[in-house]
Amino acid sequence: MRKTMTYDRGSEMARHRDLAATNGIQVYFADPHSAWQRGSNENANGLIREYLPKGSDLSGTSQHELNAIANRLNKRPRRNLGYQTPGEIFAKLLADEQIKYTFTQC
Repeated sequence: MRKTMTYDRGSEMARHRDLAATNGIQVYFADPHSAWQRGSNENANGLIREYLPKGSDLSGTSQHELNAIANRLNKRPRRNLGYQTPGEIFAKLLADEQIKYTFTQC
């Protein structure tokens, strides 16, 4: 499976070359005002808005409430993940990295 990530053009991705080289992925940048180029990101935003409508004031939302929302979303199966949950995918990636690390230490 080819690993790719698509991002907005923000300063948070200043070290995108390091990210790509370290993790063996291809990084792409969406064109300005082209949300459709970041499909899974926009899908996640839509899911978050089920709990926190756009423009919500988060100052009255506790960290505990935000963590609960994140947990619900991470346990929700996604079609673009083959109906696995983001949590399942993340756990598999961590396990794969642990196996790689174990073999490189032998």
